[in-house]
Formats: sequence, structure tokens, C-alpha cells
Amino acid sequence: MAGYAVTLGGERHIFADLATLLACASPRRSGDELAGLAADSELRRVAARMALADLPLRTFLTEALVPYEDDEITRLIIDGHDAAAFDPVAHMTVGQLRDWLLSYEADTAALAALAPGLMPEMVAAVSKLMRNADLVAVAAKIQVVTAFRSTIGLPGRLSSRLQPNHPTDDPLGIAASTLDGLLFGVGDAVIGINPATDNVEACCTLLRMLDEVRGRFDIPSQSCVLTHVSNSIAAVEKGAPLDLVFQSVAGTEAANKGFGIDLAILAEAEQAALSLRRGTVGDNVMYFETGQGAALSADAHHGIDQQTVEVRAYAVARAFRPLLVNTVVGFIGPEYLFDAKQIIRAGLEDHFCGKLLGLPMGVDVCYTNHAEADQDDMDVLMLLLGNAGVNFLIGVPGADDVMLNYQSLSYHDVVGLRHLLGRKPAPEFEAWLMRMGLADASGKVPPLGGDAAPLRRLLAKGGA
Repeated sequence: MAGYAVTLGGERHIFADLATLLACASPRRSGDELAGLAADSELRRVAARMALADLPLRTFLTEALVPYEDDEITRLIIDGHDAAAFDPVAHMTVGQLRDWLLSYEADTAALAALAPGLMPEMVAAVSKLMRNADLVAVAAKIQVVTAFRSTIGLPGRLSSRLQPNHPTDDPLGIAASTLDGLLFGVGDAVIGINPATDNVEACCTLLRMLDEVRGRFDIPSQSCVLTHVSNSIAAVEKGAPLDLVFQSVAGTEAANKGFGIDLAILAEAEQAALSLRRGTVGDNVMYFETGQGAALSADAHHGIDQQTVEVRAYAVARAFRPLLVNTVVGFIGPEYLFDAKQIIRAGLEDHFCGKLLGLPMGVDVCYTNHAEADQDDMDVLMLLLGNAGVNFLIGVPGADDVMLNYQSLSYHDVVGLRHLLGRKPAPEFEAWLMRMGLADASGKVPPLGGDAAPLRRLLAKGGA
């Protein structure tokens, strides 16, 4: 097709190709503007959305944003497309898909059945036509359940990652932060450390320390050191007690090469983790992180807007049955998401798009100190995501990550949101909290955290 065009306000707006149309239809984003991809006026943005709404979904089956022969992610998307699952919406335009998603007909079962038939670019497109409330309403209908030692994503549940980072990887400091988080009922999704020193030996040391803490208290959760996937493979070869393989992923082959990965090494890592058979209630062993702007920052975006290329990363994640996927939404900085309005919108988009594609989505509700945002803005995003049925959120001590130097949510925030929305942690973890005396008979952890006495007594006995 030569291009797309629409007349609005007496002006003819022409969009040269599909990538241009998608970029111009995106909500305002500093990264797209700096890259010269964004609409240059609100009028042009609305015109692009009008043209996009009338675009047949089948267009995405024949017009690849990145050439098939040049990009293994494009090949993964096209070769893995489930035509039978797509058939119920194959006759629709992007705008009609939006209307259907918001209808009663699109219930939890229908959305689960549709997920394999949706390409990332379709999902990115429909998200651009939706208001924030639409993104929340549709995502709230989607359930994606995964399991390892705990079961994540069940109705009425809100899980959490406990992030006990330390600027020098001091085991005592990490252990103290971990125990602090456990007192607040945090950590049922994963106890995950971003290592300050990223090498195999450091990874193995931290894995053994986390496994000792988990084993001593018999915690029904999983641990993870967020090291490079090649280090995880080496750690398995050295006999380290690895539960989950972590890796940051992006939406193009070139961007993933910047991370030092490809689909083959991810497949190798998944098989290495599965070979250990450490899960007790499930075998989802992968943990992926993404974030809008990753491909753009590497100049590996192929002229695609940052939200669309972000959603292509979810195709990578979907191929490996992950336990957890989260977007670190505000971490990359104001060059990509300038202020709170953009961060909030991006967080809701990422969560909606990931869940619609069948992923167990979490969000790191966060910002850097040079962004135009503050903790009140993060409260807004947290509350919206809670109502959208987010699988998990991330908590750090005092909402301040002293190693990565950014602001996230605190352990207290997770407890408060669970109380407000009537959500519980994963069932296995909830039972453990009650057994340890950290939660009451209804499974609730006190707003200021549980009583540390049971853990102290257990430590005094030398372990579980």
C-alpha cells in the first residue's frame, strides 16, 4: 500500500506507511518526539487515530514493520501466529476490535482464547485508540496464571516482587532487606536481586544466600538474581540453586543483540532451568523485563514508535512461558517518558498489551529523579494498575532503590493496596504468612508489617 490518508479540519493528512501511521497515532511521548517519529500536532494525532481505527486487522498479516528476512522477532511473530484463534476477529478493523474488547462478549474466556491469534502490532494499534479507563477495564477482565513454588495471577490475588538490592551486594544487608519485606507479606512473586557486581561467581554467591534464607524459613516463593542470561546458564552448570532465569528483552533482533542475546540463548537457558526441576507447583522458569525506549536508546527501533516496538518484545516473552514479565516503566528516564502523565499512560499501555497477548504482566511503578514525577504520581499508577488486575508489583525498602538509584513502590505500598482492594498474596504464600504468625486468620498482614518474633525464634533455633 502506498500510504494512508484522512481529511480532518479541511486538511489532508497522509501517512507514508504503517509505521508512520502507528507512530503518529501514539499519545505524546518524549522519546518519539526526539526521534522525529511523533505527530507534529494534536490535529495530526487525531487524524492518525481516525485512519488507524478504519484499518483492517488483516493488514498486519501482510505488512511487516521490520522485514521478515532481516529480523528473527518478525519471523517469530509471523510464523507463530495462530490463524484459528484470530478468526473470530479477522473481519474487524482496529476500531471495531476496540469496541469488541470493551463489550460484554469479550469476557475472560474469550480473551484467553483470542491471545494466540493477536500479533503485537495489532495489540499496540488498538491500545492507541483507548483511553486510560479503557486500558484498565479490558485488562481487568484478563487472567493469566503461572506457577513455580507459588501460583501467580489467580482472581482476587495481588503478588509482589521483593527487591532487596544493595550497592555492594553485602549479604547481610540483602538478608535484612529480605526479612523486612517478608514482614510486610511481600515476595510471593519472587525475591529478586539486581546484582551490583554482574559476574558468574557473584551470581552464584547471591543465589546460594537467597536459597538459604528461603530454605531456612520454608518460604513458598522463588528467588532470582537478575544477571545476564549467560551467567544464569553458567550458574546452573556450576550447580547453583537457580529458580528463575532473568533477562531484559526488546522488540527487534538488533536491540536484543545489544543485550547480548538472541532467541537461541533464551531457549538454552529455559532448558537449563527446567532441568533442575526446582518448581513444586509449576514449571514456569523465565522472568523477563522490558521498558519503552529500550530499542530506541540502542538505535535499533527501525523507525518504529517506542510503544509499538515495546509490544513486539512481548512476543519474545510469550515464546518462553514466563512466570513473570514486568515493564520497568519509568526507569529509562525522561528522554523517553518525560513526565508523570507519560509514565502513567505507558504503564497502563504496557500492562494492557502484555495481558492481551497472554502474558503474566507486572509493573515496576517507578521513575528517575530527573523526571517530572513524584511519589504521588506513582500512587495514581499503582491504584490504576491494582484495579486493572496487575499480576504483581515491585517493592523496595522505603520506595528508594539505593543500588539502582531510582524510586519505586515500598513494601508498605503493597500492603496498603492489598487492604484497599481486598486482594491477597499467592495462596501458598498466604498460608505461609498465617503459619508463621505474620498474618491474621483472614490472611491479612497488619498495615505496619507483621510481628518479627516468629522469625527471630526460628533463627534462634538455627533454621526451619
